[in-house]
Amino acid sequence: MSSLIIRPGTLDDVTTVLRFMDEATAWLVSIGRTDQWGSEPHSTNPKRIAQMEGFARAGGLWIAEAGGRPVGALSVGEALPYAPPAQEPELYVQFLISDRTAKGSGVGSALLDHAREQARALGVGVLRLDCFAGGEGALIRYYEGQGFTRAETFSVTQGERDWPGQVMTQRL
Repeated sequence: MSSLIIRPGTLDDVTTVLRFMDEATAWLVSIGRTDQWGSEPHSTNPKRIAQMEGFARAGGLWIAEAGGRPVGALSVGEALPYAPPAQEPELYVQFLISDRTAKGSGVGSALLDHAREQARALGVGVLRLDCFAGGEGALIRYYEGQGFTRAETFSVTQGERDWPGQVMTQRL
């Protein structure tokens, strides 16, 4: 995507990020993948709102813009509580999403490049993230295409089911 800029995110961006999540969830529901993010809007979920606000307050939220319009979001910082602990200093990709209208335009790649730059600036040699391990492994394959390798698997209990997760690692 041409003329993509990445700027620090603020609390004012949380609504936009939640809209991206709602749109992605609607798409996942349309293809029968409610096991990834459920079927309810994130913009009305107090826990999800608080999580995104926390990312913004912590200074790890970044917004990708094209032509002055937000097209993606990234949050980096410490590993999320359910992730297996790192064995060395790292930067953790806590969240990555692009606007459905920007699908396939390189927004996710650009945001991951930004995360790599942030990690190098901090002097850490490892970038980690986790992703949904279901859905025939589509997200795992995406991150492998971005240079990550599979590490630990884990699961998070959500109500009556377990959410399967995969930690992905990239050495810098």
